[in-house]
Amino acid sequence: MNTEEQTTQAADLAAIHQVVATVQRTQRAKDAEGFLKLFHPEALWTTAHGKVLIGFDAIAEFTRAVLPQAEWDGDVAYDVVHVTFLRPDVAAVKVRQAYHVPDGDPADDTEGAPLYMMSREDDGTWLLHVGQNTLVQHG
Repeated sequence: MNTEEQTTQAADLAAIHQVVATVQRTQRAKDAEGFLKLFHPEALWTTAHGKVLIGFDAIAEFTRAVLPQAEWDGDVAYDVVHVTFLRPDVAAVKVRQAYHVPDGDPADDTEGAPLYMMSREDDGTWLLHVGQNTLVQHG
């Protein structure tokens, strides 16, 4: 990989990390509109409970109905665990998602293991194209 390719990949990695940070911020704030700005128009999304949402309209309808009314008041963290570039403009992004209950028993915390497929648009913006969230079972 030459220096220009390394620089481009570093910028892409930073942008991908920023998308995941925005997922975290919008989930914490229960900000449906901010979250929806991250999606490709033809996105495919599967929730941790297995609900399949095909296309932006389905994702938006679900998100607008569910996210603002979410009944958790704890803290959520999203951390990029691994990024694999399938092509220069397509990346598989493994994320660790942790929900921590406020002033509660850590045993009540939950963990997810999302896999995002992200695509870079012509303007350089990275968007969520496919998402599969998986609830991690402990014990």
